Amino acid sequence: METTRAGRPRLTERRRPGTTARDEILDAAAELFTTRGYASTSTRAIAEAVGIRQASLYHYFKTKDELLSALLHQTVTPTLTFLAALDHDSPARTLHALAAFDGAQLLTSRWNLGALYLLPELREARLAAFWTERERLRRAYLDLSRTVLAATGVAEDAADLPFRLVESLVNMWIPPPHPDPATLAGHVADACLRVLGITSDELAELRASGPVRAGHL
Repeated sequence: METTRAGRPRLTERRRPGTTARDEILDAAAELFTTRGYASTSTRAIAEAVGIRQASLYHYFKTKDELLSALLHQTVTPTLTFLAALDHDSPARTLHALAAFDGAQLLTSRWNLGALYLLPELREARLAAFWTERERLRRAYLDLSRTVLAATGVAEDAADLPFRLVESLVNMWIPPPHPDPATLAGHVADACLRVLGITSDELAELRASGPVRAGHL
């Protein structure tokens, strides 16, 4: 019989993707939170979906809030890591690359984690670490957008639109297999620049110049 860790036997054979029991727990929580709702999902239900005892789940996550926080971080941490690795040689190109990567992350997740943003529980202080990371990402979009706006002359109140456009992709998520999410994410990345005043000709030139360079990837 497969075990999650010594002394913690499974109730059933492995039924979730993931290389560790923690990964499987997160996958089950993601499914249940996004399909049943956070308030309607118990830790017992998550443990049963994985095939482990409820006590074993608490070995990895002390509370349901910890599970929610871990899932939410999956929606922002990879994008912040990607952004930090980019060479910021052109604000427009960097913003386009950021939006395309971020959008693809939201569209290709196994479960629609971006939909968790709509949960009323997200406003609780116990998720402060997630909100701090999300605000870092929003500010990065905002800073890049303002730099582009300074060159195009479009009103500054458009600066928050790219971030909101990318987040709107949670309403377009569909279960795997995903139909070419990179294409849809690319269209949204194009739209992010257009609302800031970048013309179609400038977009074509940007694409022709090749992908944005990653300084540390």
